[in-house]
Amino acid sequence: MTDERTSEAVELLQRLIQTPSLSREESSAADLIERFLRQKGLEPQRSGNNVWVVSQRFCDDWPTLLLNAHIDTVKPAQGWTRDPFVATLEGDRLYGLGANDCGGGLVALMQVFLRHEMTTAAQTASETAAQMPFNLIYLASAEEEVSGKNGIESVLPQLPHIDFAIVGEPTGLQPAAAEKGLMVIDATAHGRAGHAARNEGDNAILHALRDIQLLSDPANGLFPNVSPLLGPVKTTVTMIQAGSQHNVIPDACTFVIDVRSTDQYGNEQILNTLQQSLTSELHARSLRLAPSGLPADHPLLRLCQSLGLKPFGSPTLSDQALMRFPSLKLGPGESARSHTADEYICVSEIAAAIALYSQLLDRAGEWLAKSL
Repeated sequence: MTDERTSEAVELLQRLIQTPSLSREESSAADLIERFLRQKGLEPQRSGNNVWVVSQRFCDDWPTLLLNAHIDTVKPAQGWTRDPFVATLEGDRLYGLGANDCGGGLVALMQVFLRHEMTTAAQTASETAAQMPFNLIYLASAEEEVSGKNGIESVLPQLPHIDFAIVGEPTGLQPAAAEKGLMVIDATAHGRAGHAARNEGDNAILHALRDIQLLSDPANGLFPNVSPLLGPVKTTVTMIQAGSQHNVIPDACTFVIDVRSTDQYGNEQILNTLQQSLTSELHARSLRLAPSGLPADHPLLRLCQSLGLKPFGSPTLSDQALMRFPSLKLGPGESARSHTADEYICVSEIAAAIALYSQLLDRAGEWLAKSL
């Protein structure tokens, strides 16, 4: 049997599943969230397909906590045995596209925000101040799955100063205290064209291979600092192209490097190191998707550990990469279910998330004050 908050969260998630919201096509889902919040007596704001609401009793002197999850989904994977846009409840499992990534976190965080607003509204100003007060912002963001410019990156400048964020991605309700960043690099090895039948030219493929071999060697020493939670920086060549016909030595060879950065090195620092170490010409598509990480002694991590939770490092990217303030990834569901056929979230996981988020918010003023 589920409580009222869990039931309301599940009902909203069912409606969201049945409202397709592929990345950059989230308008109808954003409409749904905006209407729901207004029906609750709140005054949500909207920019594009991003919807947010700020605590009604907002004070500039208080620290501010952001609760964030995204409303967009990837396209349905091959192999679905159900309609991905029909919310199917079978026992404890709710099936549907976006249920796990990250509808469960989206609706659970919303319920916790609503609970906080109801509690705060019932308190006098002196009662609120006596409990180490803080501001709360709930943000349902768009374009997370494509790291789009019209997603959270476009909204953050419109929000008040934020001191900390909880991101509701599926983590099995364990705290992801660090997250790898992403940088995609287009590399070009240069040579000189010549006839393949004669000893002419300078084969660009061979130059590229030497660089690729260096990138693939775990003992290359390029990035010796290893993150306690995220491990080493990972550089993987994922695409390569060269040559125009079989009898011409290629004068250029292009390849793509997928870089997963850690809290030990920023993207710009990694790019500079690679430029100094490789002979190929390098061009980073973007430096904006940065790694993140909390110090091991952060008050929130200590609180999580006191509740029996185990901090870990996440290899997957989220909107955390665009946050320039401390953040923690914590949400219901499992990352391994994301982007898969027959994606689902458990109702019990949503209920557990609401309970855990509520515990953390009950202590939020305390750990925010200690961390600032």
